[in-house]
Amino acid sequence: MNSEQQLLFEDATDSAFGDLLKMLGVRVKPGWPDDFGEALRAMSLDSKAYSPRVLSLFAGAGGLDIGFHDAGFTILEMVEIEQRFVQTLVQNTKSGHYLSGSHPICIDIREYEPSIDLQIDFIIGGPPCQTFSAAGRRAAGVRGTTDDRGTLFQEYVRILRQLKPKGFLFENVYGITGADGGDAWREITATFRSAGYEIEYRVLDSADFGVPQHRERMFIVGTRVGGFKFPRPTHGPDSKSKLPFYSAGLAVAEISRVSARERSVLGGRYGHLLEEIPPGLNYSYFTQEMGHPTPVFAWRSKFSDFLYKADPDKPVRTIKAQGGQYTGPFHWDSRPFTVEELKRLQTFPDAYEIVGNRQVAIHQIGNSVPPQIARVLAICIRQQIFADVSLPPMSVLEPRETLGFRQRKRSLTDVYRRTASEAIKRQSGESSKAARNPSSRSFYCDLVSGLEIRGSNLKQASFRVRQRILRTEWVFESELRPGHQIGSQCAEDGFEVVIVPTKVSGWALPVKRVRLIGRSIDERLLTLGWKSFERVVTDSNIRADLVQLCGYYQYAPAFVSNLILPQGSQSWKWKALAAVHLGVSTREILTSNDIAKRLEIAANRVTQFASWLKEMGYEVRNHSTNPQIANGSYLIPYAFPTLSTSSVQFRKTL
Repeated sequence: MNSEQQLLFEDATDSAFGDLLKMLGVRVKPGWPDDFGEALRAMSLDSKAYSPRVLSLFAGAGGLDIGFHDAGFTILEMVEIEQRFVQTLVQNTKSGHYLSGSHPICIDIREYEPSIDLQIDFIIGGPPCQTFSAAGRRAAGVRGTTDDRGTLFQEYVRILRQLKPKGFLFENVYGITGADGGDAWREITATFRSAGYEIEYRVLDSADFGVPQHRERMFIVGTRVGGFKFPRPTHGPDSKSKLPFYSAGLAVAEISRVSARERSVLGGRYGHLLEEIPPGLNYSYFTQEMGHPTPVFAWRSKFSDFLYKADPDKPVRTIKAQGGQYTGPFHWDSRPFTVEELKRLQTFPDAYEIVGNRQVAIHQIGNSVPPQIARVLAICIRQQIFADVSLPPMSVLEPRETLGFRQRKRSLTDVYRRTASEAIKRQSGESSKAARNPSSRSFYCDLVSGLEIRGSNLKQASFRVRQRILRTEWVFESELRPGHQIGSQCAEDGFEVVIVPTKVSGWALPVKRVRLIGRSIDERLLTLGWKSFERVVTDSNIRADLVQLCGYYQYAPAFVSNLILPQGSQSWKWKALAAVHLGVSTREILTSNDIAKRLEIAANRVTQFASWLKEMGYEVRNHSTNPQIANGSYLIPYAFPTLSTSSVQFRKTL
């Protein structure tokens, strides 16, 4: 935050939140939410006002609990099923620690029975969100309440009926409203109302409430005493005083505990790209749509946090609970954030201990409600539901009043393009890797795990590949070495795959078509042909892989392939495979019966065919690999093999 922003923040007296900051003596500096929480808690205790008793369900690492604790509530019990999270709760509820006096319980909520002596005024918590999340939608659609985790709200309601508190706060992802075509949301709200509560709900962005992170979540507040009004944003364009967002740079300033390992450059296949990405952008910087001269990725082919580098002058994007090697946010110095920095970005107090290794800690932090937005919500709940007058009344939103964060989010693409354009100009002539022309050659090789090409000498090799790079086409001709044949080795008994662009304007390749020739009908040769083609695409710096060349499966493909087989000699599997190459039964979730009809195979052969595809490196998803997919249905995202030994789907079984 620059000096002008600092002055604006400290002099903001024309809003309830500004008045509250002034009353509490809180000055904006790195980690200021910690000071806010401590001062708020102290004032709540000094006021000697009644401290509402709270039961926390799905407590996680305690994000909501911290916020309500600081706002003067008493957290009696904290119910959480994950043992690793409970270890954090236990550590922080010890005598003299942050949530001292609270009682964590490690139990499945379906087995939790409140004591008959438990007197509760309010319940907080939100069940697991995977069944309603954006990640779930992208993976294969949202299962919503058709997943066991999506029905845990019913356990929440069961406990509401038993304890009959004055109210409750329920939190989940905003995608909850669209699950099952809206049926899940209607069921959830109707069930809460049936328990005797009037409910109000809103999607709020945490950055609007002093969190250095954009994190959109659905909040439901239920009351027995009348309607509830949500707090007005304390920061950003929708706040009364237009207090600037709490920036990531200010949040993590003065944290110096960064190990040599954490300072190291990100490694792996894509790690070198992070250095070039401007702060605020992600992998999409290396796309044609962003104007990059040597694109690596296809547009919208990765999650938005893939190679996402934070901008120090703005809040970061949502911190994810789980992710891979390239899951951001990454520091603007092109390194991972430390756990201490991530705590600041989530507004966990520095004094609050997260137990576990780095991945376990990130899982807990990313799963939590940021304590700072919890504090603001808790203040409003205390004032409206429990008639507390110890603090200045918070400014609230009227029921029909709208917020602007969604509209601002939609306008960001143009901002990102301008940022990318400026960075590309600065880096002109310094791009990480320029595309280069491949050359013709022959080589001997093997397939590791049936998927990865590994060079080998003539005596040991199972395969030979002739790679011909011509003016108008690329040709990859594969054959089995003597002693490795299964069937005929005659050319007329082999196969050919012809790959051409779908657009008149062409594709990213410098040729009109690609041909994959197998000298015999052997599935290993088909995989080898595709993998040989992919390796040239990658090594030539044309695209990162064939998925990037073709495009993400939910969009129109950039190329189509035709598998040509010898007349009268193909088996049912190969006939069906030829249809898959043309896109039949791909790119959508289908039942086994639908797949059988489209591929013209027996219904009892679909599972066998799906397993065969996966053995060849085709990505195939079902209920076992992606619980969002109903039992008996499959998704074949691409018409060509995409798996590698490092793929997440490679390690999953059908």
